[in-house]
Amino acid sequence: MSAFPLAGKRIYVAGHGGMVGQALVRRLEREDCTVLTAPRSVDLRDPQAVDSWFAGNAPDAVILAAARVGGIMANATRPADFLYDNLAIATSVIEVAHRHGTGKLLFLGSSCIYPKFAEQPIREEALLTGALEPTNEAYAIAKIAGIKLAAAYRRQHGCDFISAMPTNLYGPGDSYDLESGHVIPALIRKAHEAKRDGADSLTIWGSGTPRREFLHVDDLVDACVFLLGHYSDELHINVGSGEDHAIGDLAETIAQVVGFEGRIERDRTKPDGTPRKLMDSSRLEAMGWRPSISLEDGLRDAYAAFLRDEA
Repeated sequence: MSAFPLAGKRIYVAGHGGMVGQALVRRLEREDCTVLTAPRSVDLRDPQAVDSWFAGNAPDAVILAAARVGGIMANATRPADFLYDNLAIATSVIEVAHRHGTGKLLFLGSSCIYPKFAEQPIREEALLTGALEPTNEAYAIAKIAGIKLAAAYRRQHGCDFISAMPTNLYGPGDSYDLESGHVIPALIRKAHEAKRDGADSLTIWGSGTPRREFLHVDDLVDACVFLLGHYSDELHINVGSGEDHAIGDLAETIAQVVGFEGRIERDRTKPDGTPRKLMDSSRLEAMGWRPSISLEDGLRDAYAAFLRDEA
């Protein structure tokens, strides 16, 4: 591994307003570096706007966390937005970073880049070995292109550009909208509203048997800082918790954290999706990094953040 000391560096967090970006800014403030952010007026899809910002701010490193994100409904109904916006962000920022001689770039992908029926746990080599999950194919293709673009600039131009693939994330700064939010924030909102309304039960989609892996956003950004400083290679690196949980069990745990004492009903007319999705994060563990936040502690933190946002 090639060391990239963060001390004294100017590090640009692209997408600082999102859940991951906010957590990155918090985490980098503990390092001896200068954290740079761009105003919303800088359209990251526009290479000229990005180039102008780089020229005026001269970042030494970039963490590319900016993306159009959303749940199944948003991905299924707006595939053009998800494909175009995420492709444009990746191409603009990666090309401009190369043009300005940026010392290091970390591109953040998503576990949805892997085939729908990839062998479990999913190793990095599973990329492009099978068909994607149709409901978020547009987002996944854009993220795959970003990974390959970072690798291509590394191979052709010698840029120290790397990529990391987080598993399902949750935590402060998440979207708790039931239409566009992911499973944990959606369940937190459902449980909170059921408790508030005195409901006897809350309903989850499907059988509750599919298994998913979750990582608190503060663990992800700690891994990002570690990789930025210590990893330098073409292969993207999985970042996960190493544990998966049945959605039904997750709902029960969230109900306990929120204090909802009613029943958890299962709407079996709704689809389950992929039976299991667990990433193999053994490469990152072998480098010396492991997550530190348990699911229950992380859910308490996420619920506290939800209550703050609601206040």
